[in-house]
Amino acid sequence: MVPELSPPAIRQMMHRIADERKLRHAAEAVLTFMHQHPIAQHWGRSDLASSDMMSLETTRSVWQARADPRRRTASIGMYTHVRDRWGIFYDQPILLNERQAGAAIEGVIRPGGSEDVAQLAVDTHGFTDFAMSLSRLLGFDLCPRLAHLRDRRLHVPRHHDLPRQLVAVTGADVRLSLIERAWDELVRIAASVQSGQCTAVQALTRFGAAARGQIVYEAGVHLGRLFRTIFLIDYFTNTAFRHEMQHALNRGEAVHIVQRAIHHGKIPIELARHDASLAAVSSALTLLSNAVMAWNTMHMQRSWDILERVGAETVRAVDLRHIGPTHLEGINLRGTFEFPIARYAHRLMPTAALQSDSLARWCTA
Repeated sequence: MVPELSPPAIRQMMHRIADERKLRHAAEAVLTFMHQHPIAQHWGRSDLASSDMMSLETTRSVWQARADPRRRTASIGMYTHVRDRWGIFYDQPILLNERQAGAAIEGVIRPGGSEDVAQLAVDTHGFTDFAMSLSRLLGFDLCPRLAHLRDRRLHVPRHHDLPRQLVAVTGADVRLSLIERAWDELVRIAASVQSGQCTAVQALTRFGAAARGQIVYEAGVHLGRLFRTIFLIDYFTNTAFRHEMQHALNRGEAVHIVQRAIHHGKIPIELARHDASLAAVSSALTLLSNAVMAWNTMHMQRSWDILERVGAETVRAVDLRHIGPTHLEGINLRGTFEFPIARYAHRLMPTAALQSDSLARWCTA
């Protein structure tokens, strides 16, 4: 697809830039350019995001590969965080068929994530009760779209007076004394995750279901049940809030469609063997996806400016929220790409350009 480059040369460069995370920095730059357009301000809230995983097929001999239950192929998960205003702001490869709550929290608090996110919408796999308490201690709300809502119960502290209408769906089983006893330890865990002493994935693996019976785990679960109850009450009673969470998750699904259209074939075994190369694959896909959305955003902005300039019917902000930059009809994803590399050689390889200028001056002299 790129006549100037060969696949081995591209893979060699991906190995070189994987450790420096240049691809992620490039994806962030494209995202910043995309959100500079005024039309992006009408697409959603700046403090709302969603996260979800998509699977990419690889060979069975890769040790990170797991069976995708839907496609029944050996695959690796690519976990992405998508803003409500579109665009991927964090990505990471993960293992399939494991809880994704740690990865969801990690994408918000780590450098390259988004510190201004106040609410993160996830699905059932991105949620645990302990994760809900940990995310709240880290400064944002985990908002899960839970499966089997009919079977979900509300939880309140013991000896709490319940309205007669809620007795059948509410359990008074939260022990506030247990939360008070382990509060300092819960804060210490959150501080360790925030400072990078451990990752959110490591913390939630340590305090998963296997830690049942330990005071810290039980306290985190009881605190998470309280936060989950507050969230479910808002989810059931506030229609606008429920639609907002669903809308954010739909944005993530639409971005996955773009990623699947861009990605072609399997992840090669030489790129799937190491964590650094897998991270490069994930970030490269994020960069290309953001580039597609930024290109669409630029042309949508031009069209909007033309409509306003000619005095046509004004486009309402509520309508703009339902128009996304994920359409692929005007983009040729399988064509031949030609880049004028010689024109930008002095920026791509400044040292070589300086040497060439010095040699030219020496020859002239």
